[in-house]
Amino acid sequence: MIDNEKVEELFLVLEDKLEKTVNVLGEEFTSIRAGRANPHVLDKLQVEAYGGMSPLNQLGNVAVSDARCLVINPWDKSLLKAIEKAILSSNLGLNPTNDGNLIRLVFPELTEERRRDLVKQVKKMGEDSKVAVRNVRREAMEGIKKMKTGKELSEDEAANCETDVEKQIVKSIESIDKLVSAKEKELMTV
Repeated sequence: MIDNEKVEELFLVLEDKLEKTVNVLGEEFTSIRAGRANPHVLDKLQVEAYGGMSPLNQLGNVAVSDARCLVINPWDKSLLKAIEKAILSSNLGLNPTNDGNLIRLVFPELTEERRRDLVKQVKKMGEDSKVAVRNVRREAMEGIKKMKTGKELSEDEAANCETDVEKQIVKSIESIDKLVSAKEKELMTV
């Protein structure tokens, strides 16, 4: 690594952006249901409550009762209808059962066709993340090029920096591929 503040800053920004890209993909994958009850599928669900929109996890407890069932226990029972409405209007494909105290969400078995559609969705998300990684690489390479033309870096130093950027990009793409293949395996496991 070259002893240059601008180069260090460029690499810190690069690492941060690459890490965020991989983390966001991982978070998005938690919201894709794989046939098992997973409370994270409800993370982005907004419920109309108290005159505004609130995340479901701030309105009650969400627990896994068994492999195929989630139980939502709202702290305010008057929100049961609003929670039920939010789940029905979401595109999660779940039918809530309201017993007056709790809402139960039973996860149906995924059909083979639905599994394949989800795998396609996962692969597309992975490709989108790779595009984001390549955009980060382009930004970093442009930064190195500017430093080289501004005589802040020699030819050799610039070449070394570009090699280091490539190594980081390859690591991030490998992480994305691992996430995609793990999610694909999870989805295709019956």
